[in-house]
Formats: sequence, C-alpha cells, structure tokens
Amino acid sequence: MNGNGEEVAVYEIAVVVSQSNVIKDKEIGDCLDILVAEFRNVGLIVDIVSGVSDEFIKVAAPPVTLGRAAAEIQLKKPTRIGMDLQFEWEEMDAFLKQPDGSLFSWSERFQCYHHLIYGIVNKSNLMISLKYDGKEFCWEVGQSLLQTLESKGIVKQVFPLHAEMKRKKLLRSWALNWWDLTDQPIDEIYSYFGTKVAIYFAFLGKYTQWLFFPAALGLIVQLVDFGSLQLLALPVFFISITLWAVLFFQFWKRKNYALLARWQINCTIGIGQGHKLLGMKWSYRQPPVEVIKTLGTDKAREKELYQRHEWLGHLMRFRNDVFVILSIICLQLPFELAYAHLYEVIGSDIIKFGLTAIYLFVIQYFTQIGGKISVKLIKNENNENSENRADSLVYKVFGLYFMQSYIGIFYHALLHRNFRTLRQVLIQRLIISEVLENLLENSLPYMKYSYKKYKTIRNKKKHENNKPSGKIHVSTRVEKEYLKPAYSASIVEELEDGLFDDFLELALQFGMIMMFACAFPLAFAFAAVNNIMEIRTDALKLLSMFKRPVPRDAVTIGAWINIFQFLIVMSICTNSALLVWLYDQEGKWKIEPGLAAILIMEHVLLLIKFGFSHFVPEEPAWVRANRVRNATQAQDVCSKQLLRTISGEKTSNESKKNE
Repeated sequence: MNGNGEEVAVYEIAVVVSQSNVIKDKEIGDCLDILVAEFRNVGLIVDIVSGVSDEFIKVAAPPVTLGRAAAEIQLKKPTRIGMDLQFEWEEMDAFLKQPDGSLFSWSERFQCYHHLIYGIVNKSNLMISLKYDGKEFCWEVGQSLLQTLESKGIVKQVFPLHAEMKRKKLLRSWALNWWDLTDQPIDEIYSYFGTKVAIYFAFLGKYTQWLFFPAALGLIVQLVDFGSLQLLALPVFFISITLWAVLFFQFWKRKNYALLARWQINCTIGIGQGHKLLGMKWSYRQPPVEVIKTLGTDKAREKELYQRHEWLGHLMRFRNDVFVILSIICLQLPFELAYAHLYEVIGSDIIKFGLTAIYLFVIQYFTQIGGKISVKLIKNENNENSENRADSLVYKVFGLYFMQSYIGIFYHALLHRNFRTLRQVLIQRLIISEVLENLLENSLPYMKYSYKKYKTIRNKKKHENNKPSGKIHVSTRVEKEYLKPAYSASIVEELEDGLFDDFLELALQFGMIMMFACAFPLAFAFAAVNNIMEIRTDALKLLSMFKRPVPRDAVTIGAWINIFQFLIVMSICTNSALLVWLYDQEGKWKIEPGLAAILIMEHVLLLIKFGFSHFVPEEPAWVRANRVRNATQAQDVCSKQLLRTISGEKTSNESKKNE
C-alpha cells in the first residue's frame, strides 16, 4: 500500500530486451512496443526501465489476471474439504489461502506468469512482420511471441525479481538476525522462495539445533579425564551419537510432514507430473505413443508393452550405475590412494602443501568430468520426472565426492592406523576447508557481479565511440539484479539449483563428523558453530548476492535423505573399526574380547538403526488425523455427487419411457 491506501504493484518478473531495438526502431512493428502491448492485453502491469546496455520490462499481475491464468492451466489447489481441485476464479473462496494470506504461492504465481508471457501467440491467420535494428522477421501463425524474440536474440533473459519490501524484511528478521541461533521464519521463507528452499532451511535449522547435544557430549569426552572409566568413554560416546543420528532423522521426518500440512501441500511423495492423456495421468516411465496405439486392443499385448518398457528403464539405470561405480573404482580410487600414500610418506610440510594444491586442482577437473558424464547417462534413463532425474544425478555425483572426501581419511585411519595424522586431516577438513568454502561461496558471487558490471560499462563506452557523455554507472535495481549470478548448481544447471551444493556440503560434513567420531569428538562442536554461521550466510547469499531463484516444488529433501541414512550405516562400521584398532594399538584392551564386544555393539546398533522407525512414527498423529478427516470429507462429497448424478439419470430415463 502507498500513502493514499492504494495497492502498489509488486513486479515479480523481468524481461531483458536488447537496447539497440529501442534506439534505432521507432516505427510500426517495433518489437518492444508490440511485446509491451501484448503483455497489457493479457492483463499484466508493465513498467519499462532503461539500463546501461539493455531495456528491462518489469511485469506484475493483479489477482484476477493470475486467477484467470490458473484456471487456464488447470492448476489444482487444496480446498476446505481436503481435496485438491482445479482452480476456478468464480469459486475462489472455496480454496485455501497461503500462510501469508495470499491466494497463490510463489510457485503457483510463477507458473501463471510463465503461462501468461509465453502463452502470447499469433492468433491471426497471417504472419505478422516485426522489426528490430533495421531488420524484419516474421511472427509465424500460432508461434509464441516471446520464444520468437528469444530465438532472434532480442530477448536475452526472463528471470524472477526480488520483491524489495519482503526482501528487506527477511534481511532484518532472518539473514542479519544473529540473536536467534537456529530459529528462522520458515513460513516467510516458504512464501518468498517456495517449498524446496524452505525445506532446506528447515532441515538445516533442525540439524543445527540437534547438533548441540553431540557437541556438548564431544566436549566432555575430549576435555574431561574419566580415570579408570576412560576406556568406556569412547564406546558410550559412539553409541550415544548413533542413537542421536537415528532419532534426529525420525523427528526430521515428523517435522517434514508437519510443514507440508501447515503449507497445505499434498503429502504424496514420488508422484510425477506426468502426461495428461485422455483424462488420465501417465508417467514418463510409460510409453505414451505405444499406450495410445494399444488402448482398446489386446490387453495381453498392452501388458507386455508396459512390462518391457518398465524393465528396460530399470536395466538402463542399472547399467549406468554400474558404469559410474566401476569408473570410480578403476579411475578415481587409485588416484586418491596415491595422494594419501604420498601425503603419509612425505616429510616436508612445504611439499605436502604443494601436493595438496595440485590434488585439489586435479580433483576439481575430475569431478567436473564425472558430473558431465553423469548428466549424459541420466538423459538416457527412463526416469519418471525431472525430480527423479535430479535424484539420479545426486546419487552419481555424490559417489564421486564420497571417494574424494573420505578415501584419504580411511587410508590414514584403517591402513596406517595413524590417529595423529587422522586428527590433523579432520581438523583441516572441518575448520580450514569449511571456512574457505564459506568465504568462496559468498565472495565469488560478488566477484562475478562486479566483473559483469565492469564489462557492461566498458562495452557501453566502446559502443558510444568516445562520444561526450557523463559518467556511466548501473543505477537501476532491476539491472543490478540482472547482473547478479543465478542460483545454480556448480556441477550442472539443467537439473539442479544451488541447493545441490548446499546439501552436498551438509552431507560431506555429516559423514566427516559421524564416520570418524571416535577419533575426534570435538568435530561436532566445530560443525555446530559452522552451521550457525551457514544459516545466516546462506540466507544473505540468497537475498543479496544471487538472482531470486526460480521456485521448485518439493515435499522432502529428496535423495539426500537416503544419503544421510547411508552415512549413518557407514559410521557404525567405521567407528567400530576405529575402536578395535585404537584399543589394540594402545595395548589397553585385549583384541579378542574387545573385538567380540565391538562386533556385538555394531550389530545391535545396526538393528536399532533399521528398527527404530517402529517406535517413532514418521507422521505426527495430528497430521494423520487431519489427512483421514479430509479424505473422509472428500469421499462423502464425491459419494453424494455421484448419487445425485445416478438419480438424475434414472429420473431422466423414466420420463423418456413414459413419453
């Protein structure tokens, strides 16, 4: 609202148009004029802003425009009776609102914007002539105007804009609020960034909050002398942190369900978008063309086609997984072991430093190659949807990072049993590496922005050919946002956003502190301090250093939950081995009874890990009760409607017979 009580338009989308189009062409058929006119014809609010080298069309949409677009794309929204129904603007009061009071979430609004701006097509019977920079080209019948301009290089980019008032509010209450260590405005994050980002920060906050217990316990084990009970300190610590990890993930799943219920998101997990075909939804795993050909024909033949397509997809995924695993074992494993061995035998710290620098440079190159190969492999897989493809990428790339991050530590711990070197490596990885990563991930975006800004101004000066003009500088907010880097994954941009790197950092940290907990109990304290800083730095990065991310829908943290569970199992095995070799090396515990006791403890912990879900249900009782009540209400409504339909058809048939 402004001072007069009128609602101010919130521009949420920006379209970047080359400025040469505006400078040279001001006649009928000008691309910018036609694009702006078409935007206004579909009900959008438009504002044109001139930048240093480009023009920016800021777009906002009133609620009625968004509602009409939602109805056109057949958007499904939760209703007051618990059913997800197709949105109708005339029945808007029947649909539930968001936690911030708005009718549509950010993800739903983005879908509507995409439909509105890309849905502008040439509906006439003739081609329309468009002009740009003294040249003419045709807007074909039935072709999207924006896609036509993108193919000609006139429209450079379409990206979401930060809402300045909401952004500043989140900066004060979240990114710059250091008093609340782990508390975050999750509902506001969800309203502003969407489900996937909100779930990440909810997970990060809960994980950091739960880290306080093992951090305190690790400090006690590391600093307190237990005297004659010192031999039992590490086994007790190991059992405690294993139970802690199992409990944490069970309670995180409960938190996940509670968040989805609060945000009115369907808790069905793993259902893809699918293709709409004859009123039904078919997933990408099913062959739509073959299904169409076989519908209404031999059922046995149809079943055979489904089974063949299904098992072909499984075989392709199995082939790709085997290829990645063998590549890691045959190519990356020898390289990692060679580096670990050289690090162990070299005595000079200077040479070690140089070796580590060469290793880091080479391994980054290997990882990039592995990521590109993984992307090519999953493109040939028969995954159901983009989320399944992204999960497949996560598994394959994490295998590369797992080998890169842990094989050297395994070498020091299990082969050489050099616990002094092991603690040094852990300290380097946890303190130096994480500090450097935090500095890099917050400084690199600013350096990229500064370089792009400098390049834009320099190109503008060259274009003017030394004409007399004032000082050139970037002054508009929309152009500053355009120059900022996108929030994308370092490994690949097509399937994952920047959360891939953030989750990867958490997973590697979790594996480091869990798998070698008995060697360095203080690691949990370092991880807790780092994650407190990570919450604020990640928030600042999203709000100030990157473009506003494109919203992505998600109901869980995806494949990462399975990776964390895998790391818990690995930690039980590695810590059991550490205890065996630690006590045997110090000569304080005979290996025979000690080994037997640790093996029994390992099996008991594995049993607890896989059986604890029966004691702590994943779904809270109140969420389950709401879901059952909503399902009952929906069933009652459908049953009554069906009875009315049947009764009406019967009455109609009887009246026809009487006539």
